[in-house]
Amino acid sequence: METRMVMHREQEKQSSQMSHSMQLSSQIKKKTFASSDEEASNSDFYPIISADLMSVKEILGNFPRHRTWEILKETMAAEEAYQREKWTYFGNEAEKVELDVIRNQQRLRTRVDKMALRKQAEKKASDYKKYLELLSQKVPDFPIPLRAHTVWEGMTVKLSCTVEGCPPPKVAWYKDGKPLKMSDQPWNYSLQQKFGLNSLEIRRCSPSDAGEYKVIAKSPLGEAMTFGTLVVNSYQGAAAGSQRSQTSGLQLQQEAQFGLSFPPTWVTEGHSLTLQCSFTSTLLPFQQDVIWFRDDMQLHQSSNVDIKAFDDKATITLRAAHKEHEGVYTARLRTSDGFQEHRGFVYVTDAPAAALGGPASPLAVQVSDVNKDYVFLTWQPPSADGASPVEGYYVERCNLAQGEWVHCNVHIQKMCHYPVFGLEEGALYQFRVSAVNRDGTGRPSKATKPVLTADPLEHTRRMVVKVDGGRTIIITKDELEGQIKVPFPPTNVHACEVSDTYVVLSWTEPEPRGREPLTFYVERSLTGKNGWELASLDMVVNSPRFPVFDLVKGKQYHFRVRSVNKYGVSDPSESSMPVSLGKPQAVPAPPHSAMAIRDTDTSVLLLWKEPRDKEDILGYYLYYSEAGTHEWTTVNNKPVTKTRFTVHGLKTQREYVFRVKSVSRAGNSDYSEETLPIMVKSAISVPSAPSAIALLLCTGSEMVLGWRAPSCDGGTPVRDYYLDQREKGMKTWREVNVKPAKERQFKVSSLTSGLFYQFRVFAANAVGVGKPSEASEAFLCEKWTMPEPGCPYDLEVREVRNDSLVLLWAPPLYEGRSPVTGYFLEISQGDESDNWTVLNNKPISDTRYKVSGLEAGQTYRLRVLAVNETGVGWASLPTEPVVALTQPGTKNIEVGVDDDGFIFLDYEAVEMNDESEFLWSKNYTDPIDAKRVRAETKKNRSVLTFTDPSEEDLGLYTVKMSDNPQLSSSYDFTAEDLERLKELSWQVRNPLIALKTGWQVEVSENGSVRLWLQTESLSDAAELRLIFNDREISSTPRRKINFDRAKGLVEILFDQLSREDEGSYTAQLRDGRAKNQFTLVFVGKKFREALALADANRRDTQRKSGPYFEEYLSWSVNEDCELTVKCKVTNTSKDTSLKWFKEGVEVTSVVYEPSSGISTLTMSQVTKKEAGSYKAVVSDRRGEDVSTLELLNDEYDELLQQLSKQCALSASPLRTESTADGFRLYCSLKYYISFLKTSWYFKEKKIDHEARARPGSSMQKVWIEILNPTESDKGKYTLEMFDGRETHKRFLDLSGEAFTEALLEHKRLKQLAIAEKNRAKVTKGLPDVVAIMEGKSLCLTCFIDGEPSPESFWLRNDRELFNQDHFTITKEPKSSSITINNVNTEDSGKYSIFVRNQHGSETVDVTVSVYKHGQKPPANAVEMG
Repeated sequence: METRMVMHREQEKQSSQMSHSMQLSSQIKKKTFASSDEEASNSDFYPIISADLMSVKEILGNFPRHRTWEILKETMAAEEAYQREKWTYFGNEAEKVELDVIRNQQRLRTRVDKMALRKQAEKKASDYKKYLELLSQKVPDFPIPLRAHTVWEGMTVKLSCTVEGCPPPKVAWYKDGKPLKMSDQPWNYSLQQKFGLNSLEIRRCSPSDAGEYKVIAKSPLGEAMTFGTLVVNSYQGAAAGSQRSQTSGLQLQQEAQFGLSFPPTWVTEGHSLTLQCSFTSTLLPFQQDVIWFRDDMQLHQSSNVDIKAFDDKATITLRAAHKEHEGVYTARLRTSDGFQEHRGFVYVTDAPAAALGGPASPLAVQVSDVNKDYVFLTWQPPSADGASPVEGYYVERCNLAQGEWVHCNVHIQKMCHYPVFGLEEGALYQFRVSAVNRDGTGRPSKATKPVLTADPLEHTRRMVVKVDGGRTIIITKDELEGQIKVPFPPTNVHACEVSDTYVVLSWTEPEPRGREPLTFYVERSLTGKNGWELASLDMVVNSPRFPVFDLVKGKQYHFRVRSVNKYGVSDPSESSMPVSLGKPQAVPAPPHSAMAIRDTDTSVLLLWKEPRDKEDILGYYLYYSEAGTHEWTTVNNKPVTKTRFTVHGLKTQREYVFRVKSVSRAGNSDYSEETLPIMVKSAISVPSAPSAIALLLCTGSEMVLGWRAPSCDGGTPVRDYYLDQREKGMKTWREVNVKPAKERQFKVSSLTSGLFYQFRVFAANAVGVGKPSEASEAFLCEKWTMPEPGCPYDLEVREVRNDSLVLLWAPPLYEGRSPVTGYFLEISQGDESDNWTVLNNKPISDTRYKVSGLEAGQTYRLRVLAVNETGVGWASLPTEPVVALTQPGTKNIEVGVDDDGFIFLDYEAVEMNDESEFLWSKNYTDPIDAKRVRAETKKNRSVLTFTDPSEEDLGLYTVKMSDNPQLSSSYDFTAEDLERLKELSWQVRNPLIALKTGWQVEVSENGSVRLWLQTESLSDAAELRLIFNDREISSTPRRKINFDRAKGLVEILFDQLSREDEGSYTAQLRDGRAKNQFTLVFVGKKFREALALADANRRDTQRKSGPYFEEYLSWSVNEDCELTVKCKVTNTSKDTSLKWFKEGVEVTSVVYEPSSGISTLTMSQVTKKEAGSYKAVVSDRRGEDVSTLELLNDEYDELLQQLSKQCALSASPLRTESTADGFRLYCSLKYYISFLKTSWYFKEKKIDHEARARPGSSMQKVWIEILNPTESDKGKYTLEMFDGRETHKRFLDLSGEAFTEALLEHKRLKQLAIAEKNRAKVTKGLPDVVAIMEGKSLCLTCFIDGEPSPESFWLRNDRELFNQDHFTITKEPKSSSITINNVNTEDSGKYSIFVRNQHGSETVDVTVSVYKHGQKPPANAVEMG
């Protein structure tokens, strides 16, 4: 028993341990390994005993015990104890192993979670660092570039530039295209780089240091470069580059270089855009790949971008330009020593607003944090708010499978970011945003690229293992996690996006997550509360992102999340940290210190400083306006990230102001302060190189050289020229002149005869010395002895127009053996054509020539050849290519007379700068005589005024701009101009006051009279004298005089005009030098008519003091042909009476409406009795007024005519009806009177009154009867109605089927008429009721008719009577009678006679009443007997 109890205790202990192990497993939520309980349940708790051993036990139990049995029993008990101990030990060891496994799993999981959190933190830190680096990234740029320097030999020079960029770019220096090595000359070169400032110091400059220096800054984002030229002057010569650079230039002549390429370009949003680069020659094979960039990001061929390169052109086309495409476009061309680039800014302007006053479209819509059912959108606000500020945005999405745009937000989103939730997993979406203001919704932004909603962590749960044979094995995390059913809760619940209107929650999915699809429940609780509520409501959350919109501001919330799959819901996750709505993000502060700097003649460089708090600023929007207009124009529609920008597309010589806005996700800031006004014109720089060096004269030891001025003077006049020379074949250039040459001609001395020399020229202005010209050809130093003249020089083109130009030149310095007698001109079409055509057949003696007959837009070159007696000399160097095109806004010299009477010539320049001057001349070369004319310049206008013009001043006057000779004009001042302008000058100096309106006479309604005239506006000092019949008059109470100088109005007012006022009135006016006088002859008929009208109006005014007729009696005829007599009274009161009279008799059938004052008398028919005199009288205690209407004679005839006209207009179309006699054609009228004359026509021929045609009329109908019609009556019938002035017609075509039907109807009616005529009938004889006294005899007789003679029958009470003693019937052909003998009361009743023949029958009844003697017969009966 003791052994058994021990075993039972061991069993209980083992069961307790197994139970504890099972509970521990359940608490840890891990079922990867089986617990002790599970193992015990598989193989029972007790040890297994064999069946035969158990049988022996049972058998022996029934027998008496023996010692052997005891021994056996003890042995069995010991064996059983051993087995139990063995099993207990195994269970304990298994449980220990299980606990170790679970403990190791927990440690492993903790370690994995820590590693995951560490990786996540490191990834976030790395992403944030990359984000900060991306924000701060900036392509290389040179805010301060290299500039050209000119120094003397032996001096020290420092070349400096500043470079910006992030990451910091690497800077490399080059000289003449080769890398500059400091180690070659460490004693001479010193390079410093500090805080972006890069300086190269060159000590003791020598000619070998001269050349072109280049700095290139490179970074992963792109590269930038800047150039500067160093010129070293010395007494022995000047060098600007090595022989290597010249040789390289020769080698590159065959390479394509940038030619005419795209300038700054503007395109409207949504339209296509093409940019083109032209090259100087056809692209070589290695140059075919022209690379295009936008904001230093390379562009590639795509559905919206088309890049082409062919022959000598390269193009890029955007099929649809959007604001995101705005920026700097760069074309990069490969060359043998590197790259060449051309840049131009492309501006994308707003498309027309979707609603009037609506905002522009947002831009840069970006999609981030893409999940299964959630994405996060950001965008940038538009630059143009419209008529009112932007209030917010609407976000739209489009499922590409459905193709329909749907709003994502019901209420407008104020910030430029929004979480979009509730998307379908695995669907392609596009998104766009529209701005909203008070005037409506603007155009939508450019749609995003299609975005696929999917699990972003799906790739992290797959591992691909490559095995032999190129095969792969895909292992998923779910397969390694075992059979997980109910999911674990998520972890790391936090707010990843906080706004003032929403919070976006994020969490990490549980691990292991199981193989079944997961969704999530989001719960929330107010901080400090224990209750939790469902935040996701009935929404299915598929992604570990969830936006919450319905939070209350100022309150804090905790959130937790549960995982859900088909097996159940997990426990809640740990609660998040307190979360609340953020503060509204404030719009950024505006920039400050905006400053505009001159750039070119159409652009301005704008600089500004960013605000102090610049953390959330995305960029800047720029705006400009012409000074004083306040009409602002948007510059850029894509935010500029730098604090400097070159604004293009401005008008030259116009003043502009600028302002800037900061841009952020919260919206745009206020405007910065306006810049100071700046006039648009080029910033000054060194001039370009001179060109076309020509040899004008050679004496053997001296050469006279001439050259063409630089094409660009750098914005300030060229003052000086420097020359270098070298012998042919030598490398070193030597300086010719230390003292600068002022003209474009110079004599070079101390030359050796027989040698060849080359020359080059530098131009200098106030900024410095420019680049040298190309080396001239090698000139032989040999004395000229040829008989022909040398070449003309100093060719100058002026007055370029679409079809003409003027060429000037200087005569050759070498004339040959005889003086120059004239010149030939030659022209060549094209830039480099050698086909020259002579313009003049005979030599001209002048040194100017106007070339006509040019083609607009074509390019030309010209040259001149001098002629003497020996022959034609050398040709001059050709001019620069000139395009025959009138520049926009080009003005010609205008001639006129100024306000002081001086004759002037006026010229307005299209463009000029501070250094520009107007140069006037006569006949192109002669100076202007300062004693006879004076020149005055006002802004961009120059006026040449003649002091005392005469014939000496006649001639050709010319003017040109000092810095641009092509801006020029000429005017031939002729004798006709002089005579005409002198006359105009006299008029200006002796002016007349201009008359607008001469004397007028006006009579007012109250009888007053006004005499007035009006001149041009006069000054306050103007004077007036009024003369009446040769004596001056002034204002009196009866005759007032008014003089309004500002309006130039003179008026005389008469309250009551009288005979004394008849006469002539003269107004004498003087205003400074101007004067004039105007006379009114107010006599005779004109005066009498005015006097009569004034008296009549005065009386009429008195009449209107009481009730009066506003409209007198008048008559009218309406559409119903009724006559209406009408009048209208006004100024009535309650006791006002209105009476009508006709021929002195009051008319009472008058309608009067006191509210309107209208009284009418309507007559439905007009007859002769309506003619007469009508009178209406309106009166009250204030007075009376009378109106009469004589409706007699001509007025009555006029009434009948109007009535006839209205009757004729009411006539219906002609109709036809058939009768027994024939046809009747008729026309219905509302009213017919005999004044309306009618005529009938048949086939355009008038129908005369004859036996077969009978016209007729009634009050409402006009007709004509055609008797016994035949086929000849078929045709067109016309009714003409003449109202006394006009003829009105109605037509009827009686033919065809209409005639046939009418004829058949006529025949039918005719037969009926015949039958009716011959029908048996009773014509007369029987009364209706007959009375007779009893006992007398009654005889009733009636007459009958019919053909043939009818039969007759007598009936009594509808029963036939025959001859009897009591009744006697007599029948004759035309009569029949019945006699009742000795009547009695029984004979009373109805008696009838019935007659008949073949055409019909008739019955006539009579009632017989028999009364007795002494009685009275019926009152209605005829007494017989």
